[in-house]
Amino acid sequence: MSLTNTPTTPAAAARGVSQPTVKPRAAWRRAFEPRHLADTLLTGYLPIIIAMLIIVLPLGWMISSSFKPAGEIVTLNPTLLPQEPTLDNYDAVASRVPLLTVLGNSIYVTVIGSTIKVLLAITTAYALVFIRVPGANLIFLGILVALMVPAEVSMLPNYLTITGLGGRNTLWGIILPGLGTAFGTFLLRQHFKALPKELFEAAELDGAGHFRKLFQIALPVSLPAIATVALVTVVNEWNSFLWPLIITDTPDKMTLPVGLNLLRSIETTTASYGILMAGAVLVIVPMLIVFAALQRYIVAGLTQGAVK
Repeated sequence: MSLTNTPTTPAAAARGVSQPTVKPRAAWRRAFEPRHLADTLLTGYLPIIIAMLIIVLPLGWMISSSFKPAGEIVTLNPTLLPQEPTLDNYDAVASRVPLLTVLGNSIYVTVIGSTIKVLLAITTAYALVFIRVPGANLIFLGILVALMVPAEVSMLPNYLTITGLGGRNTLWGIILPGLGTAFGTFLLRQHFKALPKELFEAAELDGAGHFRKLFQIALPVSLPAIATVALVTVVNEWNSFLWPLIITDTPDKMTLPVGLNLLRSIETTTASYGILMAGAVLVIVPMLIVFAALQRYIVAGLTQGAVK
């Protein structure tokens, strides 16, 4: 004998009546009945199709073009998939750019910078919510102001400061100015404020200090929010272009987006399109892998608290 769970609505639960589960196939058929067809297409499939055309199609075209010879890109009869796949474009990128060096620099800057940023965001948000720092509201107001100020405004002061400290053309000179993250602090502060206070009051009765409350209570129940902050931070660090371009001079200290800027000398030739596409793929694919690894935590964060 097999048992199946049958969800109930509040009204049905009050009457002690359970409602049968609607099978996915039956729900799909009902969605495409004539009376529901317009709603299904307009609120379901049409937005998905538009999103795919805007987001997925250019990305797929870029990846496909990176494997095409020049004759298949500059043509009056383009095809989505390459007819004669080739790795020549990637070979050309590797021959013009010190690929392993700039890739290693990007990984180093992204890992170190993102780790410090996320740790600072966690501890700062915890202090603002639970330690009751004097002037906490004023500090939070400053964080909100920092969110509204474009990063370009601080480029010149940061350049003069880092140069004065001897950080020009160094990896730590790339990392240092951006260690504070107003977005991460703001998001985690709002999340910590929503946590049940009873958890922390019980921990205080057991003699737990702030260190234990942070790492044994706040962090385990906040993994989805922290993963969201980490993902945004990693993407920003990896894709950062303007500041690393300003502060570095030689290819051995450049990050991947800046190093691929060395391909700009071939932009005027039609044969360069595949090479430029290959360079763009090298920048984007690592972030797609990171997103795929963290997306389950982000989905959990979106649904957290939906069911009590």
